[in-house]
Amino acid sequence: MRGCRHGELPQVVSPVQPTEEVQQRPGEPLLTLHNGRKRYGSVVALDGVDLTIRANRVLALVGDNGAGKSTLVKGLAGTGPMDAGEITMPGRAVTIRTPAEAAALGIETVYQDLALCDNLSVVANLYLGRELRRPRPWRLLARARMQAQAGEVIRDLAVHLPDLDRPVAALSGWGSRIVLLDEPTAALGVEQTAMVHRLVRRLRDRGLGVVLISHNLSDVFAVADEIAVLRLGRNAGTFRPGKDSVDAVVAAITGGNVVPGASLA
Repeated sequence: MRGCRHGELPQVVSPVQPTEEVQQRPGEPLLTLHNGRKRYGSVVALDGVDLTIRANRVLALVGDNGAGKSTLVKGLAGTGPMDAGEITMPGRAVTIRTPAEAAALGIETVYQDLALCDNLSVVANLYLGRELRRPRPWRLLARARMQAQAGEVIRDLAVHLPDLDRPVAALSGWGSRIVLLDEPTAALGVEQTAMVHRLVRRLRDRGLGVVLISHNLSDVFAVADEIAVLRLGRNAGTFRPGKDSVDAVVAAITGGNVVPGASLA
């Protein structure tokens, strides 16, 4: 699409609200994956992975290239569905086969590709590909409703934008239960990275479950409540900033031994 380029800040594709409201106490599971598996031909990308995303918690997902991090996020986002595994949300088992199904469950994703369509407005970018429409027969765009809901998201995130109809070059916004962030600071400078950190904390404090994929362990230790390590498509350990050290996490990533003094407890 003409006008799409890499922006300065990551964007989620829509502020669509989940179809059901479920209030969770801090630390309670919002989503649990058990025995997640994914193959690409003869390549095993995920091999029996378990993961729990909790309310009011930031879960960092780390690992070397090819560990399966992005594959796992795509499975939960519906862009690369799992071949096998059980996904449960409060009180029920769920199936995620498409991005629309993920969005209906309150799951939104920021991918490594930070592309924005800067020839489109803020509202158009937020609803790109799943615009709201009026009832039949004409199915015209529900512009006023999209404008109003987009404004609510922007205000809720304390982001100052003087005009939602102006073309955009950068925007962040969420309205969901779970946010999956795939390397959100990869293309950002120091100031913009700090903004993302603040936004992640704000999302957590609102009760969302946040999953952060990052190669930057400084980012991870700055915002994460829990760190899950993947190695060669399998779980390789779970760590907690403030209790476990960077060396312990690196050892799990590389398959090495934990160095003396790795624990900070």
